[in-house]
Amino acid sequence: MSILIKNSIIVTQDRERRIIEGDVYIEDDKIVEIGNINIEADYVIKNKIVLPGLINMHTHLPMTLLRGYGDDLPLEEWLTTRIWPIEAKLKAEHIAAGTKLAFIEMISTGTTCCNDMYFFEDVIANEAKKMGIRCYAGFSIIDFDTPEMKREKLIPECEKFLKRWDNDELIKPVVAPHSTYACSPETLEKTSELSKKYRAFIHIHCSETRHEVYDVLKKYGKRPLEQIKEYGLLNEKTMLAHCGWITKEEVREIAKAKACVIHNPVSNMKLATGGYTPLPELMEANATITLGTDGAASNNKLDMFETMKFTALIHKHHRWDASIVKAQEVLDMATIDAANFLKLNAGSIEVGKKADIICIDKNMPNLIPRHDIISHLVYSASGYNVSDTIINGKLIMHERKFLNIDVEKVYEMVEKMKEDLLNIS
Repeated sequence: MSILIKNSIIVTQDRERRIIEGDVYIEDDKIVEIGNINIEADYVIKNKIVLPGLINMHTHLPMTLLRGYGDDLPLEEWLTTRIWPIEAKLKAEHIAAGTKLAFIEMISTGTTCCNDMYFFEDVIANEAKKMGIRCYAGFSIIDFDTPEMKREKLIPECEKFLKRWDNDELIKPVVAPHSTYACSPETLEKTSELSKKYRAFIHIHCSETRHEVYDVLKKYGKRPLEQIKEYGLLNEKTMLAHCGWITKEEVREIAKAKACVIHNPVSNMKLATGGYTPLPELMEANATITLGTDGAASNNKLDMFETMKFTALIHKHHRWDASIVKAQEVLDMATIDAANFLKLNAGSIEVGKKADIICIDKNMPNLIPRHDIISHLVYSASGYNVSDTIINGKLIMHERKFLNIDVEKVYEMVEKMKEDLLNIS
C-alpha cells in the first residue's frame, strides 16, 4: 500500500520538534519521503494536521463491555461488588467483542499502539492482529483463579504465550503480574525470571492508592516499589502503571532503573485515588513518563486526547503553577517518549520510521484560529477530530470510515455480549 498526504501541517516530533508544511509519502510500512512530493499513490489524503499516532500505555481492553457499569462508587466497593463478580463470568466470546470495540474506539480517536493487561490475552492478541493495530499484549498473572484458567496454570501458559507471539510484526508479548498486593513474592520472582528469559517487557500496577501502599507495607514490611525491586522486576523493561503514591526516593529509584511510569489521570480522578503521580519530580529526575487511559470501566473513554489534556491540567491545578507541565511535554509522553521506551521505530514523522500516523481535520471550529498547533492538540482537540489512522503503513480509517471493519456488526455483537453477561447466573 502507498499513501500520499498532501498540503498538510506536519507535527514531526523529531529531535527539534519541527512543525513543517508539506507532504508525506508512505510505502509499505515506512515513511519514505517528506517534503514537496508529486507521485502517484493508492490513497491521497489532503489538507490535514499530521502527527505520530498516539500510544496508550495502560489499558484493559475488554473492559469496554463494563463501560458505565458501577460508576460513582468508592474503589473497593466498585471492585468487590461490581467489577470482580461480573469479570468472573467472562468467556472468550465476551473478550473478543469487548476488544473489537476497544480497538474501534482507539483507532477512531488516534491511538495506533496500546499496552494491554488482561485475561484471555491470546484472544486479545488475535483480535489486534486481525484489526491491524499495534499491541503490547500483557498476559495477566495473579494469585487466584482467573475466568480463563486456574492459578497454577498461569505461569506455564504465560511462557507459552511469550513463545507463541515472539517476533510478530504487530504483537509484542508482555509479562503482566497484576500488582504486589495480588501477587506473592514467589509469583513476582517467577514473572521476573520469565521476563529475563524471553527479554519481555513487564507491566504492573504500582502504588495506585494509599490503601494499596499501606496494605503491602503491613503484609511484607515494604512499599510496593521496594517489593517490585526486591524480586527483580525493576529495570529498563518495567512499565509501572499509576504511581500516584510514590515518594521522592522512589522517583529516584525509578529513574535510576530506567523504568517507565504510566500516568492515568482520568481513571485516577474518577476512582478518587487521591494521589498525584509526581510528574515534576519525575521529569527533574529524567525518568520516562508515558500516558494511559486505563480501562473503559474506570475512565470511561479510551481517548488519548482527553488524557493528554487532563495530564496538563491536573498538575497545573495541584501545584498552583500554570507552567509546571507544558503542552509539548505532554505530547512527547503520548508519542516519542513512549515509542523510545518500547524500542519502537515510531513516535515521530521522519524518513525511515514506521508509518504509524494520524491525520486531523484542521478545519474544525475547535482548532481555529491556529495560533499554536501543539497547544491545540493538547488543550483543544478531541479524538473525534481524527479523520485518518495509518498503522504500520496501512490505512485503517479514512475520512472517519473504517476500510475493512464492519463497525455496526461489532456494535451489535457488543450489545448481545453485554446482555449475555448480565443474564449469566
